[in-house]
Amino acid sequence: MMETDATGVASADDPFEDWVLEALDGLPGSFREHLGSVAIVIEEEATPDQLAAVHARGLYGLYQGVARTAYGVDNAPIPAKITIFRGPLTQRFHDAASQREAVIETVRHEVAHHFGISDDRLRQLERGRHRP
Repeated sequence: MMETDATGVASADDPFEDWVLEALDGLPGSFREHLGSVAIVIEEEATPDQLAAVHARGLYGLYQGVARTAYGVDNAPIPAKITIFRGPLTQRFHDAASQREAVIETVRHEVAHHFGISDDRLRQLERGRHRP
């Protein structure tokens, strides 16, 4: 997942990819073990088709695939894709620390979808995490 500049030359100065990898490394091992069939990519912006597919005006990340909880009886891995969108994250979060936190949270959010956790359930969990 090396980033490239406008000329196609790889750029090691961009920490965005490192933050995605940090988020993945921070997952419990039992979750990491079940990500083998998931492609994780970084793109600049969501396409109109991606936005329309989830009825969104903007996205930080997108999970496309079949949640592991919906696998068939043979439990055969089904290819899936997690896309993290750099543009909206860097436009919304202006300093490196908040960008890092947002990227890690976005990766975790999309991985949760791979394991069948809905947006509604994620919101419930988030509210519970911030209760005094």
